[in-house]
Amino acid sequence: MRNAAPAPSREWCLFLDVDGTLIEIAETPSAVVVDPSLNTLLSAVAQRLNGAVALVSGRSIATLDRLFAPLKLPAAGQHGAERRGASGVLCADKPGHDEELDGARALLRAFVQAHPGTLFEDKGRTVAVHFRLAPALEDSVRRAVAAATAPLEARYEVQAGNLVFELKPKGFTKATAAEAFMREAPFEGRTPVFVGDDLTDEPGLRFAERAGGVSIAVGDRLSAQWRLENPRQVRRWLAAIAALGAAPSR
Repeated sequence: MRNAAPAPSREWCLFLDVDGTLIEIAETPSAVVVDPSLNTLLSAVAQRLNGAVALVSGRSIATLDRLFAPLKLPAAGQHGAERRGASGVLCADKPGHDEELDGARALLRAFVQAHPGTLFEDKGRTVAVHFRLAPALEDSVRRAVAAATAPLEARYEVQAGNLVFELKPKGFTKATAAEAFMREAPFEGRTPVFVGDDLTDEPGLRFAERAGGVSIAVGDRLSAQWRLENPRQVRRWLAAIAALGAAPSR
């Protein structure tokens, strides 16, 4: 893995994780703030690549839109369980609040109330317990999320992340989201570039490699073809893309 990133190309399409990749991870999900300069940069990159830039995140699309407002990019939320293409059409296997998870919600809310420093997050199609403020509770959180998942194991699975465990529907990953984007304009026919920092990004990195594209890991948690140290370096690399000449029309 090279400690750098490749020279930019107008033929790329970008799939960008958010937390830990574009922005620094905060103590709690709600503490994250997107500064206007990042929006300006992403807008310029999207213009250079004819709109072939997507956010691919564990957050919900509604949350991504609030964070990046007024910018509204193509996006995949909740690890691919929902996706919005460049056309603006939202695709999701189930809309909004997933009632199947109500039992898990109750169990995990009770766990969090009994364990200070943990945080419950309900995204609609997925639920998560964060323990960034109580890292010593990792094993307890893992067991609690596994227990909440057990009655639903035919359709749901546990997704580990950076100081978080999440219950999510099976069959959806950041790779399946990227694959779906690649079947649509303006992504179709371009070289996929996936950038991410966490275990949830690994399927996306492997997808880019299989598709003959580029994988870029941020930090040292994952293996990839290239590496950038932190979100600050990611932004410098994105600035190089924004500085390319105007992209050819398609």
